[in-house]
Amino acid sequence: MGDATHPLTRRVRVGCQIRFELAALTPAVLQMEPRHDGANRILRHAWETEPETPLHQYRDLYGNVCYRTTMPPGSFRIGYDALLEVPGGPDEVVPDAPQVPVEQLPDEVLLYTLPSRYCLSDVLSSTAWELFGSIPPGWGRVQAICDWVHDHIRFQLGTSNPLTTALDVYERRVGVCRDLAHLAVSFCRALNIPARYVFGYLPDIGVPPPYDKMDFAAWFEAYVDGRWRTFDPRNNTPRIGRIVIGRGRDALDVAMVTTYGLVDLRRFVVWSDEVPAPTPTATPALATAVGAGKAREA
Repeated sequence: MGDATHPLTRRVRVGCQIRFELAALTPAVLQMEPRHDGANRILRHAWETEPETPLHQYRDLYGNVCYRTTMPPGSFRIGYDALLEVPGGPDEVVPDAPQVPVEQLPDEVLLYTLPSRYCLSDVLSSTAWELFGSIPPGWGRVQAICDWVHDHIRFQLGTSNPLTTALDVYERRVGVCRDLAHLAVSFCRALNIPARYVFGYLPDIGVPPPYDKMDFAAWFEAYVDGRWRTFDPRNNTPRIGRIVIGRGRDALDVAMVTTYGLVDLRRFVVWSDEVPAPTPTATPALATAVGAGKAREA
């Protein structure tokens, strides 16, 4: 139920603009559009490319919304803008949620108990059991992992690269939200807790200033009590308005842009802001007059 503090729903506007310089035709896969499942509802959205290029939509193995395009040589700009209706309250917290024994896990969940490219749960297994093995299984153990990662890994932009693994983050004790999520996921999997990486937009609703420079955010979901639950070692507090773009084993599965060739990133802007509900005589308009890159369904 909504109340004066947390209305039933809120409206959030999200999007991004990216500009590349390219020396040759370069195929690419884009993940910027929110997933169409879950509690969030896309009210309207639009894509833009300049110069105009076709966009082909498909769903990947994890159900994420992806677009394929071929970027031409020279300057190329991609834009996405959307208005969504999201639940008005913060992430659900269920302190007594139990851990599901491995033998009772659904078949499709077992994948998220295994090591992956960035989440080296096998290498970090002994460390995970030393740090968290004495904590009773369930929500409390996952929260203890988030607390430890939040308290021991310093958040600092520019401290990791596409090769940085969870082991690197553990040893260096510094990283960005992507890295903190990878480390927490690795610890969970080492303790037989299914965990998957999540990438999306995160507005500053209910958060006191100063606000971080807007960027895409990363957190994770752990499978406890027979459901996927949201955890966030970077912020380590329930947040309002999370908008999921992609889920996967780790960041490799949900890259914002995957290019098949060399590109030079020249501009990268992201927005995620709450907007007022429409009045009977006016509705919020999309800032970008999008229409150059027409998307087509797979």
